[in-house]
Amino acid sequence: MKMPSSLARLKGFRFPREIIAYAVWAYHRFALSSADVEDLLAERGVIVSRETVRLWVNRFGAHFANCIRRDRPAPSDKWHLDEVVIPIRGTKHWLWRAVDANGDTLDILVQTRRNAKAAKRFLARLIARFGRPRVVITDKLRSYFAPLRNLAPGADHRAHKGLNNRIEGSHRPTRKREKIMGRFKSQRQAQRFLAAHDQINAIFKPRRYRLTANSYRHARADAFSLWDDYAREMTA
Repeated sequence: MKMPSSLARLKGFRFPREIIAYAVWAYHRFALSSADVEDLLAERGVIVSRETVRLWVNRFGAHFANCIRRDRPAPSDKWHLDEVVIPIRGTKHWLWRAVDANGDTLDILVQTRRNAKAAKRFLARLIARFGRPRVVITDKLRSYFAPLRNLAPGADHRAHKGLNNRIEGSHRPTRKREKIMGRFKSQRQAQRFLAAHDQINAIFKPRRYRLTANSYRHARADAFSLWDDYAREMTA
């Protein structure tokens, strides 16, 4: 990734913002650890510690994710909802995820429960951000039924595991990163990382099987251009 070297330095940071943006991009785009990103930067003559990389990712990952959410097209009104277990320090937690009909992640929420109260909390977040859906597809978990009746009474709720394959594949990157990171250390860490990771991955991983080689290269160039713009918006 090549970014202009004329970008203003962030106040309070020793390295220019293009280096920080590159570290955040590499960490989220590839299945890398903070130590891997440290080595990538060292090969380019930038000597930082893995702890510095981790701090950059935590500090600025949310910024890039928020910019992506702000600029993306309006999502489809057909939602797929699912939940998957993630162990955190020996305690079972649940990752609730929603994607639209195009497979783009709408939101994620890490919770300790998989019941109607947790489903209501997640659905309320989605409706507050995107409005009421036209169609909601879930598995057969009964916890969805009452919240959907109360919060989205006009939605067509289809509870069938076979219809929810679109969201099942979105859990795979989470499992890969979970393994690399040696499991998530806290609910807060999981929420912060995954909320940014899903959004950043979305613009750098277009559905290549649907695109010609030229179309894919144009999509990749557009993603890099957006990342450059978002780097200019970074604030300390």
